[in-house]
Amino acid sequence: MPKMIFVNLPVADVAAATRFYQAIGCEKNEQFSDQNSASMVWSETITFQLLVTGSFAAYTPKPVADARGVTEVLLALSFDSRADVDTVAEAVAAAGGRADIRERQDMGFMYSRAVEDTDGHVLEFMWMDMSSMPA
Repeated sequence: MPKMIFVNLPVADVAAATRFYQAIGCEKNEQFSDQNSASMVWSETITFQLLVTGSFAAYTPKPVADARGVTEVLLALSFDSRADVDTVAEAVAAAGGRADIRERQDMGFMYSRAVEDTDGHVLEFMWMDMSSMPA
């Protein structure tokens, strides 16, 4: 079995969060989804598990951060091209998120745009051409 990562995120509205993650290219895994959670598959090894805040809180002894007020993590997701980064970043607004929460970064060999999902979690969409990276 390959090593995998399951990114668990607290959300206020599972349906709204599901629409957002579908808009950025995730597919919902119904087997691990219910009225309080949605399992959103990004790749064979990466899944976003969206949990209603109350359900999420059951897994931690610490208070749950409100991502609209604090940054708890920055998640970088790679895409195959600059155009793909732009396409997905533009799609987030239509899905209830917020695009370009900071200035776009263009280093030539690397390009990125930061967005927020429906609950304020920060996602960094990025493309990198390793062969053009400066020494």
